[in-house]
Amino acid sequence: MTRGARTGERRQPLIFYGWWVVAIAFVTLAISISARTSFSLLFPAFLEEFGWTRSVTAAAFSIGFLASTAFLPVIGVLMERGGPRLVIPLGAVMVASGFVLATFITTPLGLYLTMGVLMITGSLATSYIVHSMFMPAWFVRRRGLAIGIAFSGVGVGAITLLPAMQWVIDAYGWRTACFAMGALVLVVTVPLNALFQRSSPQEMGLEPDGGPPKGRKGKPAQPAPDPVVDAAWAAIDWTLARAARTARFWWLALAFFCGLFAWYAIQTHQTQYLLESGFNASVAAQALGLVALFGVAGQIALGWLSDRYGREVAWSLTQLGFALASLLLLALEESPSLALLYAMVACQGLLGYGLASLFGAVMTELFAGRQIGRIVATLSLLANLGAAVGVWFLGAIHDMTGSYALGFWVCAGLCLVSIVCIWQAAPRRVRLVAGQAARRAAAEG
Repeated sequence: MTRGARTGERRQPLIFYGWWVVAIAFVTLAISISARTSFSLLFPAFLEEFGWTRSVTAAAFSIGFLASTAFLPVIGVLMERGGPRLVIPLGAVMVASGFVLATFITTPLGLYLTMGVLMITGSLATSYIVHSMFMPAWFVRRRGLAIGIAFSGVGVGAITLLPAMQWVIDAYGWRTACFAMGALVLVVTVPLNALFQRSSPQEMGLEPDGGPPKGRKGKPAQPAPDPVVDAAWAAIDWTLARAARTARFWWLALAFFCGLFAWYAIQTHQTQYLLESGFNASVAAQALGLVALFGVAGQIALGWLSDRYGREVAWSLTQLGFALASLLLLALEESPSLALLYAMVACQGLLGYGLASLFGAVMTELFAGRQIGRIVATLSLLANLGAAVGVWFLGAIHDMTGSYALGFWVCAGLCLVSIVCIWQAAPRRVRLVAGQAARRAAAEG
């Protein structure tokens, strides 16, 4: 901290630390989400070595998300009591244990316990969900942009870690790849978060968005236009029980369910689908990484766009991205060209992946209160139920029909349902984003 910052002459301390929180989240998500996504790369190896059906093998992913139904409420409580310095390292240890123990499996049950219960469930404590519980507290005017930048770490991790893991699988086998990924998660994410991460600026006597530290003199930030539209709603100190009695809560839950159904169904089965469509393993792995790389730009751009034009507009674009990706995957079965492949990748990354930057912002703006951790955990539980059902559903559809076609049509349809639901939840009718509030103030002035 600079001398000028200590005397309250400038606002850099908060801005610097706020963006330091973003940087830690960027690295953590780069590793943790890549670890979870790597199941798609391991999926063909499991099928080849053990000879299990797709639905039996993919069920590990689904069981992991279902197991989180017991763990997510615990995460919410632990976040309220210990914050990310406790929860994220705990999740990282679970993920690392899952990867290492998976190298000893011989039965589907072993796969379910290691890559499902330990790895998938543990990853929830290191991924979007937990970061959505505390990162919105650091920013108000730039909330969408800040979260988008942090979550874009997923793309950087994917384009580097996923191809590297595929190379290790090809060169040394999937067991060595599991050991390597488990070690990376443990060595990097545990100390980084246990030592340096924080729940909110208030823990350091600071304020969001570059406001001066409490109790210190300094030039205050220019006040932002009042974003509140529904003062009665915004004044409520939301608890989980109170939130669950509102229609908005359930519209949001359904929007999340449908959105993650499509996201994880496509993501998990994409590699195997591309292999069956005639692409080689390196191209299939590269496509998975490129989706996340495009997601770097998509999450930042849609986070920024949501701060200016509203969460509903940005959400609609993300769901159109996944719907288009589903239709392009259908087209790839008939015409497996690189042009269609890269168009599908762009739709997922540039549009679809922007969804991650919106979850925390939407929940915080609708249901801010002392139990926001529990509310986020519960809505995330319902969202993860969508992910679990989607992954299993596509595998089951393929086993029954010999094709993913019906599954991709369902994914496209549910994306449209998710768009309808977010407009019904209507966060704009409670709080305007910074751009909307500024335009309203200009119009009234």
